[in-house]
Amino acid sequence: MAWAQKQFTLPSKGRGSHLITDHVLQQLPEIKNYKVGMLNLFVQHTSCALSLNENYDSDVRADMSEALDRIAPEDKKGDLYRHSAEGLDDMPAHIKSALVGASVTIPITNGQLAVGTWQGIWYLEFRNGRQSRKVVATIQGEKKA
Repeated sequence: MAWAQKQFTLPSKGRGSHLITDHVLQQLPEIKNYKVGMLNLFVQHTSCALSLNENYDSDVRADMSEALDRIAPEDKKGDLYRHSAEGLDDMPAHIKSALVGASVTIPITNGQLAVGTWQGIWYLEFRNGRQSRKVVATIQGEKKA
C-alpha cells in the first residue's frame, strides 16, 4: 500500500461553479502510477466547496450556482445573517460550503480516475471576488508493478 500527498492551488476564479478535472490531473501526474486506489481532494477553506457532477453542459454549473443562491442568498441589506465580518457574501458562502462539502473522494483504476462518463470535478466558489484556494490531495493505493 502506497500513500502520496501534496498541496496545490486552484486557478483563481470568481463566484460560480468551475470544472477543474483537467487542472487536478495536471497537478497530480502520479495518479498514472496507481493500479488501484483512492484520491481524496480536500479544499482548505470554508467559503467554497468541491463536488463531483456534470462535466459536459455548462448550463448545469450555472443552474447549480443559481439554485444555491436561492437556498442561501447574499445578504444585500445586511439583515439576513449575524456574521458579516468578512463581507455580506461571507455567511451565505459558509452555508453553501457546509451543504456541498469540502472534499471529494474518487476511485483510481489502472492509472485513471474512475469517474462516470458525464462526471467531472467541480470547484464551487461562493465569494464574489477572485480567491486563492488551496487543495490537499491524498492518494492511497497499490502502485503498478
